[in-house]
Amino acid sequence: MNQIYLDGHSTTPLAPEALEAMTPWWHAQTGNPHSPHFRGMLASQAVESARAELAELISADSQELVFTSGATEANNIAIRGTAFAALESGFDRRRIIVSAIEHKSVLASAASLKGLGFQVVEAPVTRQGLVDLERLAGLIDDQTLMVSVMAVNNEVGSIQPIARVVELARAAGALVHVDAAQAVGKLPLGFTDFDLASISSHKVYGPMGIGALFISSASSLRPLPVQFGGGQESGLRPGTVPTPLVVGFGVAARVARERLIVDCAHAAGLAASLLDELRLLQTKFLENVPETIRVPGSISIRFPGQNAMSIIGRAGHRLAISEGSACNSGQINESHVLSAMGYTTQEASETVRIYCSRFNTQHEVIEAARILSESIRD
Repeated sequence: MNQIYLDGHSTTPLAPEALEAMTPWWHAQTGNPHSPHFRGMLASQAVESARAELAELISADSQELVFTSGATEANNIAIRGTAFAALESGFDRRRIIVSAIEHKSVLASAASLKGLGFQVVEAPVTRQGLVDLERLAGLIDDQTLMVSVMAVNNEVGSIQPIARVVELARAAGALVHVDAAQAVGKLPLGFTDFDLASISSHKVYGPMGIGALFISSASSLRPLPVQFGGGQESGLRPGTVPTPLVVGFGVAARVARERLIVDCAHAAGLAASLLDELRLLQTKFLENVPETIRVPGSISIRFPGQNAMSIIGRAGHRLAISEGSACNSGQINESHVLSAMGYTTQEASETVRIYCSRFNTQHEVIEAARILSESIRD
């Protein structure tokens, strides 16, 4: 039996269109896009074409995009690079605000700046996984350099009120960074109101190992590089741009733009069917985030009295889902996201994370619900 894959928050399957487009660039059309010869020129053109496709998906100018190894690197450049730029330019703001449920690459990047005199403040969130706007407003002041809030949470799928976050930050003259890894291609989202935004290819049916950082041409401060080398990507991100990965990313972005409405409806319908089947099977569960505020296809549910890791283990080779706790260096720790939302250690340990993707079917989600139900009864 083939395993049913429902772990799209972790990574989405590669789109066949992206795979096909990437294939020639591994061998038949090999070329370094920074080389002066004809093959290099062709590779460079392919890279720029992909950059344009990605820009169109997010309603940006292609020159506002810098390719990175993924959203983690983009988050590091956005936060650490902007802080370095503030220090170098004499910009005197030293307060950075992040939501308490940000990806760890955001939290760790911000925390690393404390030794340089920056104050890092975590904005609290509600029980439903939304940043508390009233309390956020009270944290933003005239010393705030940046506010960083993700568009969609990677563990529970909650859609953040980004428009209001932008309004609050702008009123105080602060920059806005958005980790958009879980939102691009899954929600209609333009970047024109942001200063910085991070994107991950493998969350939008593109290849692993490539991402991008959006840097608004209208921003008052441009980040400095955090790594050094050959000066590629406008001097901000050194290293050879991987042509095959970028080409795949560009095609995945184009397909995501063309299929956005269809994909959203498909994913939402599958998630609803899975939950309906669990109810028909009289399997007791609780939704951590209501459907109205979570990205289509995403489910964060807990099974009272059941251990998530045990459920996943019993589902075995039949079903690929993940737990609500984060694994670090082989140690299972309580999810900082669920903890910040006010869930107990017990409730967090009962939580599983599911994402129904473009390539899942109605039959698969019905079968997945049955596997879950059986795993709980076992």
